[in-house]
Amino acid sequence: MKTLIIAEKPDMGRNIAAAIEPKAKNLRSYLEGEQYIITWAIGHLIELAEPDQYDDKYKKWNISHLPIIPEEFKLIPNPRTYDQLKVIAELAKKCDQLVNACDAGREGQHIFSLIQRHLGLKQPVKRLWISDLTSETIRNGFATLKDGSEYENLTRAARSRSEADWLIGMNGSRAFTTKHNVLLSVGRVQTPVLALIYDRQKQIEAFSSLKFYELEGYFTQGDTTYRGMWQGDRLTDQPKVEALAAKVKGKPARIISYEVKETKEYPFKLYDLTLLQREANGKYAFSAKKTLDTAQALYEKHKVISYPRTNSNYVTEQNIPEMHKSLSALQGTAYHELVQGANRNLVHKNNKNICNPSKVEDHHAILPTNRKASGLTPDEQKLYDLIVRRFLSQFYPPAEYKVHTVMTEVEQEMFKTTVKELLHLGWKVIYADQKKEKPKSTKGKEKEEEEDEEVEVSEPFSIDAQGQVVCSDAVVKEKDTQPPKHFNEGTLLKAMESAGKQIEDEELRDAMKDSGLGTPATRAATIERLKKVGYIDMQGKKIVLTQKGRMAVELIRGAGIELLTSPEMTGQWERRLNEISRGTASDEQFMHNVKRFATLIVDKVRVQPRASKTAFEGETPPAGGNKRGSTARASSSASSSSATKTKAAPKKSAESKTSPSDGASTFLATCPRPGCGGSLFMGRKGYGCSHYKEGCKFVIWKESFGRNLTDTQVQALVNKGKTTKLKLVLSDGTAADGRIVLKNIDTGELGTETE
Repeated sequence: MKTLIIAEKPDMGRNIAAAIEPKAKNLRSYLEGEQYIITWAIGHLIELAEPDQYDDKYKKWNISHLPIIPEEFKLIPNPRTYDQLKVIAELAKKCDQLVNACDAGREGQHIFSLIQRHLGLKQPVKRLWISDLTSETIRNGFATLKDGSEYENLTRAARSRSEADWLIGMNGSRAFTTKHNVLLSVGRVQTPVLALIYDRQKQIEAFSSLKFYELEGYFTQGDTTYRGMWQGDRLTDQPKVEALAAKVKGKPARIISYEVKETKEYPFKLYDLTLLQREANGKYAFSAKKTLDTAQALYEKHKVISYPRTNSNYVTEQNIPEMHKSLSALQGTAYHELVQGANRNLVHKNNKNICNPSKVEDHHAILPTNRKASGLTPDEQKLYDLIVRRFLSQFYPPAEYKVHTVMTEVEQEMFKTTVKELLHLGWKVIYADQKKEKPKSTKGKEKEEEEDEEVEVSEPFSIDAQGQVVCSDAVVKEKDTQPPKHFNEGTLLKAMESAGKQIEDEELRDAMKDSGLGTPATRAATIERLKKVGYIDMQGKKIVLTQKGRMAVELIRGAGIELLTSPEMTGQWERRLNEISRGTASDEQFMHNVKRFATLIVDKVRVQPRASKTAFEGETPPAGGNKRGSTARASSSASSSSATKTKAAPKKSAESKTSPSDGASTFLATCPRPGCGGSLFMGRKGYGCSHYKEGCKFVIWKESFGRNLTDTQVQALVNKGKTTKLKLVLSDGTAADGRIVLKNIDTGELGTETE
C-alpha cells in the first residue's frame, strides 16, 4: 500500500509532489505517484461544533442557559470544504501510513489532528517538519521524517488552545450580549488587546500639555563650533530662560571635561514575524495581516524565504551553511554589489548575535532561500527587500563611532555636548541608499531624549580641552510635552508580544516571547477581528477606539472580571500552552481552570446592571486626542449605576450632529449670537445652540484646524473671541503656532491668528 501525505494547502502539496514524486498524476484534488499519494486540507476542514449542536435550546441566546461547558467537544466538517474531506477519507482507505505535512507549527498540527480524529484514522503517522519549501529542503525532510508521537504534546497544546478559546468566547460573548442587548464579542486574546488600546486612549485623553523651554548654547573654538544643551531642571518660565540666554551669550567659557570613547553598533537581529510586521508597518504602512499574507506568498508561492510564522530571531548551527548558500544565490541579482562586499567569515556558529540554538524552538529566523526571486508583485518585492537586507547586514562588520562628550561652563551655567563621529559605516552601507528609512532600533523615551542632545557627524571632530572657548550664541526653543502616542499596528504588535509590558531591553523581550498575547501566527487575525466587530477604527496608521470598544472594556471591568482584560494573565495562559507543548504542564489542569473561569464570567455578568443601548453610540474621536478629552465624558463607568443611564452619546437623528439630546449634553455657555439667548451644548460633532429649532444656526465644530476642541477652548472662543496659543494645522495643510478665533458670531465660523 501507499503512503498518504496530507499537506495544509494545495500549493504546498504540489511543491512536495514536485520534489519527491515528480511523475505523479495530477487528479485535481490529489496527486498520485508510485510510492506516495499527496493531498491537502484547505485550511481548517474540521471545526468545533456550535452550541446548538449540543442542544436545540442554545439556538436562542439566553443567559439562563449559561455557562455552556461540553463534556466532550463535538467536531463538525466545514460545509464549504466538505468535498475535500471526503477525498481524504477515501484516499486514506488505500494507504497504510500517513505523513502530516501541514505547517510546522501549533496550528498546522491542530489541522491534521482534527482530520485524524474526525475520520478515525488509525494508520501510523510520520511528521514532516521543514522551514522552507525548496525541493532540496523537502527531500531532506522526507529523508529525516519524525515519528508522529513526538508531537503529541504539541497536539495537546493546540487542542487546549482551541477549546479554551471556544469556552471563553462562546460564554463571554453570549453573557455580555444577552445582558446588554448589544452584540458584544469577547475573546481570550482579543479582549486584553482591546484593553491595551483602551488604556492608551484614556492616557491620551487625560493628558494635559505643558509648555517648556530648552536653552541651546553654541560654542566656538577656532574654526570649530559645537552645540551644547543647558543642564538643569526643566525650564517652564520663559522670562527666566530668556534671562539665562542673555547671561551666557557672548561670554567666555571653559571646558570642564572632555571624554572620547569608541563604540560599535552591530547589525539588527534577523526577523521573526512580529518584528517584520512592525517594520513593514512603520516603513510601508502594511497592516499586520498584509505583511503575513505577503510573507506567506513569498514562502509558499515563490519559495524565496523560509517559514515566516516564526518567533525566533536566531538560527541553529545547521542553518549556517544554508545562509552561505543563500548569499551566493544573491550574486547576479540587484544585491550583487552588496554580496561582493560581504565578509563570509562573520557568519559562523560562534557568532551568538546570529546563531543561538537555545532561542530556536520550532523555526529559525526568517531567511532568504537559495532560490532567485522573480515575478514578485511590488508589495512582495518590498517585503523581500526588507528580509534580504537584514540578512545581508549579518555579513558586514559593526558600524564604528567615536563619541565625544563635552561639558562646557559659562557664567556658572553648564552645557552638555554629545557628538557621534562616524569612523566606519560597516553594515549600515546596506541601507545607505535609503538612509532616512533605515531600520529603527527599539528605544525608550529616555534614550530618545538623549539622542536629541546627540549630533551625528561624518567628518572628524576634536577640540582642545585646555583652549579658549566663547559662547557665540544662545538660542531658546519652545516645546510642548507630548501625550502618549496612539497605537499603530506596529506598536500594538510590539505590546502584544510582551503582553503589554513596556520592555525595551531586548533580552527581557526575548524572555517574554513565551507569554505574549497570542502567537506570531494569530496576532494579525486578532487585530482584524477587533476591526470587524467594530471595536476599533483606523485613522491613517493610527488605531482609535470606538465608543462600542470603550463600553465593552468598561462593562467587562465593571462586572468585576478584570482578569479577562489583563494582558499579563493572558500572557501567562500563553506560557502555559507553550509548557503543555513541551510536556512540562498538564493540559487537563489548564482546561479545568479555563472552565472555572468561563463559569465565573457568567456569574459576574448575570448580576451586572444592564447598560443603556445609547451608551454604545457615538463617533470615534479624532486620533489627535485632546487635553481633557471630551470623549472621556461621553462614556460612563460600567462599574457604577451610571452605566445604565443614557449618558454616552446623543440619539441618532437628523439634528443630533449639533443639538443636545436627552441626558447626553453639558451646558457650556450662552449662545453669543445677538438676540438669541439660547445655551450651547456639546453634541456628537460640535457645540450647538439649544435654540436650533427656532432657527439659530450657531455651531462650533469640534474638529477644527487639526485640533479636537475642548470645552474650555470653546468657552474661550465664546467669551473672549479666541483661544490660547495652540499648535494648529492650517487649511493648506501647514503646521503653525497660533490661536483659533471666532470669525463669525452668527454662524460660529472659525478662523486663525498666526504669528
